[in-house]
Amino acid sequence: PPRGDGVRHPRWERSRSPPRRDAARRPRWEQTSQRPSRREPDGSSEQRERRPAHREAPIHRQIAWGKQIAGRDASVESILALFANEGHQFSVRNLATTAHRVGKLGGRRVRSDRRLETLAEACRARIDVFNSQDIGNAAWGFARAGFTDERLFRAIAVGASGKIATFNSQNMANTVWAFATAGVAARTLF
Repeated sequence: PPRGDGVRHPRWERSRSPPRRDAARRPRWEQTSQRPSRREPDGSSEQRERRPAHREAPIHRQIAWGKQIAGRDASVESILALFANEGHQFSVRNLATTAHRVGKLGGRRVRSDRRLETLAEACRARIDVFNSQDIGNAAWGFARAGFTDERLFRAIAVGASGKIATFNSQNMANTVWAFATAGVAARTLF
């Protein structure tokens, strides 16, 4: 429909071409993976490669994985198999959901599974970007599964200490219960 200026502006015609992005405004995943050349003390220049600490899959894959993890027909085996195959690309939300679902569906019978140790390593490595819900869900899931690795719970405590003001009652209850069940003292939190 025409607007007041007499020109038609359908939504699909307004943005036919992709927006132009300069290098400073590009999303992280589109930025170059190399630093500019740098002079070494001997006068030679060397290209150094910069690698991201973690590379997540596109959002459509994250959503599909989230549905597989939280689906009604998901089993502990299917969730851990998905993590073993694709976990290196999981978002923090999918990592936390994986830990929660494994704890909920598997209980203590999965505590000796090696994939749970790998999941704990992945969570520990990225705990600084977990939000309050992710922290509560992951802590609860690991404690429910009987996985009480002290290094993991110390990392959770450090990650939660800076975000404790953002915890709602459910996140706080999950985290407190997890630390009590794991038997790990968290003096910085409670």
